[in-house]
Amino acid sequence: MRLRRELTALTFLAPALLGIIVFFVYPLVSAVYFSFTEFDLLSVPEWVGLDNYKRMAGDPFLVQSVRNTLWMVVVFVPVRIVAAIGLSMLLARLRSGAGFFRTVFYLPALVPPVAATIAFVYLLKPGTGPVNTALEHIGIDGPLWFNSPAWAKPSLVLLGLWGIGDIMVIFLAAVLGVPASLYEAAELDGAGAWHRFRYVTLPSIRPVILFAAVTGVIYTLQYFDQAAVAGAVASGSATTGGGISSSFGYPEGSTFTYPLWLYTVGFRYSALGYANAMAVALFVVAFAVTVFLLRRSKAFSGEEA
Repeated sequence: MRLRRELTALTFLAPALLGIIVFFVYPLVSAVYFSFTEFDLLSVPEWVGLDNYKRMAGDPFLVQSVRNTLWMVVVFVPVRIVAAIGLSMLLARLRSGAGFFRTVFYLPALVPPVAATIAFVYLLKPGTGPVNTALEHIGIDGPLWFNSPAWAKPSLVLLGLWGIGDIMVIFLAAVLGVPASLYEAAELDGAGAWHRFRYVTLPSIRPVILFAAVTGVIYTLQYFDQAAVAGAVASGSATTGGGISSSFGYPEGSTFTYPLWLYTVGFRYSALGYANAMAVALFVVAFAVTVFLLRRSKAFSGEEA
């Protein structure tokens, strides 16, 4: 009977297990193997040991891409979380038209990333863009946005904030789920708005903050679409040769993220062994950060770590 129950359970789990093996385990094992080889899809992989990983240490483009990606992780993830919390609390306090405004703030999250990036580059276009035109009318010289090395990454952050509707909905559900009795007790104790937020709202939504931090870091480490499209559109150049843009990182490498360099190495230079080593390193970093944040989950829940 026990064997029959186990076989029945495995039968129901078989489709999911097969999918995990085919689409996750096999590609991961293959990437690890190919990271120790040199190949270009046309020739037989040649074992080179740790050469690809040693090459990463002296790659100046890799260093630049890591620096840009870390900037996005350090700046974009906290700003995204803070903005989502603030917006969700604002929507939670609305007494009329709440459904309408929730829909309005969520809709940008449904726009495809490529279309949203193209629209944002147009809106922030220096000289003729609507944003700089409006700023000029009030006596402010608008920056070059995506055409400036200093403003390109902040422009990508603004683009990301425009589409925070997905995480905002999750925070809104968490904020609305905080028991009203806790706020009433805090108010009876003389707690003001800030203290109610600090000692009631934050402890209650800390698991959601942890979730947003983990998913935000993983998303930012794989930041590709918006950076690639923004650089191509802002520079006015089209993609060439298999979808590889000559303007990756425009302007002056300021938007050159780690996934962009990985993609360039693999599909422009056909160094797929080195590209696999970079992919494995990215997976290890993302996994390590995730484990670290999960191990710190007790701190997020208000308990001692």
